[in-house]
Amino acid sequence: MGILEILYRSPFGRIMSVVGNLFAKFHKPFMVYGYFDNESNKFQKYTRISSTATIMNRKALKLGDHVWVWHYTILDATEGLIIGEGTQIGAWVGIFTHGSEKAIRLLGKEFVHIDNAERIGYTRGSVEIGSYTFVGAKSVILPGIKVGKGCLIGTGTLVTRDVPDYSVVVGSPGKIIGSTMDIDREFISEFEELHDTYYDKEALKQILNVIDEKKR
Repeated sequence: MGILEILYRSPFGRIMSVVGNLFAKFHKPFMVYGYFDNESNKFQKYTRISSTATIMNRKALKLGDHVWVWHYTILDATEGLIIGEGTQIGAWVGIFTHGSEKAIRLLGKEFVHIDNAERIGYTRGSVEIGSYTFVGAKSVILPGIKVGKGCLIGTGTLVTRDVPDYSVVVGSPGKIIGSTMDIDREFISEFEELHDTYYDKEALKQILNVIDEKKR
C-alpha cells in the first residue's frame, strides 16, 4: 500500500478528495477518489469518478459507495439518477434521463424559448441502476430505465427497456442473453474464499444450491 493510499484512508482523505477534484480541472484524465452525495448527505470515500466525466444536475444524482465511473462518460441526472453501491461504468457511456428527439420537431424555433418542463414531446424519466452492475464502454441507457443489481451490460449496448436482476445484456437494442449467476457459479465452485466476498448473499445461496445439486 502506497503512502498516498495510506493517507487517503486516514482522516485526511476528504481533504485529498477536494484537492483532487480541483486538480482534475487542469490536468489530463485521471480517476478522482471520493464523492459527496447530496441526496444522502454522505461522503462516499471509495467512489471513483473520472476527471472527464460529465454530471448533469448533481443535486438529483444519488451514488452509492465503491462506484466507478470511467473517462468521458455522461451521467444525466436531470430527471433523477440512482446508481447503486459497487456499480462500475465504463468509458464513453451515456446515461440519459431526458431527451428532445420529438420536441425539436414539434416546437421548431420556439423550442429554445420554452422551459424544459413545458416542452411538448420532451422525453423525461429517471434512471436507476442496481448495485454491483457493470456497464460496458460505449453503452447507452435511455430515460425511464431501471437496471437491476448484479447485471452485466455488454460493450456498446443500447438499453431500451428495464433489465431484471442478474441479467447479461448485449446488442442494439439490448437483449438478455444469460444470467451473471451462471457466469459466477464456476468461480464460486472453484474458489471457496469467494463465499465470503460475494456481493449478494441471497444469490450466493441459490448458486451454492445449484452447485450442490450438480454434485449429487
